[in-house]
Amino acid sequence: MPSGPVLLTMSTEGGATRFAPADPAAPQLRVDDLGATRGDGVFESIGVVGGNVQSLRHHLERFARSAAMLELPAPDLDAWAEAVRRAAAEHDPLPEVLVKLVLTRGVEGTGVPTGWVHAFPAADYSRERREGIDVLVLERAYPSDVTTRAPWLLQGAKTLSYALNTASLRHARARGAHDVLFVSSDGDVLEGPNSTVLAKFADRWATTPPELGLLDGTTQGRAFRLAAQRGERAEVTRLRLDELAGAEVVWLVSSGRQCAPVRSLDGVPRPWDPQLQAELLQHLLTVHD
Repeated sequence: MPSGPVLLTMSTEGGATRFAPADPAAPQLRVDDLGATRGDGVFESIGVVGGNVQSLRHHLERFARSAAMLELPAPDLDAWAEAVRRAAAEHDPLPEVLVKLVLTRGVEGTGVPTGWVHAFPAADYSRERREGIDVLVLERAYPSDVTTRAPWLLQGAKTLSYALNTASLRHARARGAHDVLFVSSDGDVLEGPNSTVLAKFADRWATTPPELGLLDGTTQGRAFRLAAQRGERAEVTRLRLDELAGAEVVWLVSSGRQCAPVRSLDGVPRPWDPQLQAELLQHLLTVHD
């Protein structure tokens, strides 16, 4: 029998944030909640490996930044952290679990936010980790300085408005690819629809800066620790698409998939090192903070 999910729902009566258990199989969200009708909310997905919550503080800080960008009420991070740990602990033991945090603007007109923490079994990414993925390059159609030119576009916030991201994945999969690498209209490497780009050049590991309107990668942050352990440099720097041709390995990394090496980019085969992939995956599965 598959393990069942765990759901904790938020209340803010008396100004204090509390979470209480709820039935994940029962209806919970009102049809006039702005999270459902307008995607007006933020979320985080946190990996739990062997019962250990990964990068919790980093995820919570990013959650708070996303909420601030949408001018949502500031989440009580201590209360959310406790709820994440509780959901992870109460889930049936599994090698990998995901915990999703959601905060919406709430039912229209009430001014009361809606929030919940949901723990559920992670998808099986073993094949992508073992065999690599085929990735399609798509233009995001924004320039690299979009966050300063148009901050109202909310680039860099992890919002519930995910229709464009899922549309890009459908587009890629219809063309035989597994995933997408976004580039800016002026040629900067950005990120995936739900992943961070990580590249290794000889003794240098690199990822793109959040200032380009990207999420600050939690999994990538843990990957940089492996670079340090190997005596190699780790840099947050702008990357051009043509630079990736000189990378020894390119990965898409995320909380659920951990790391998947890119074996082809726009149909062009790419090298990748199975031994290094195994080393990075083992590191990501065992380093949690």
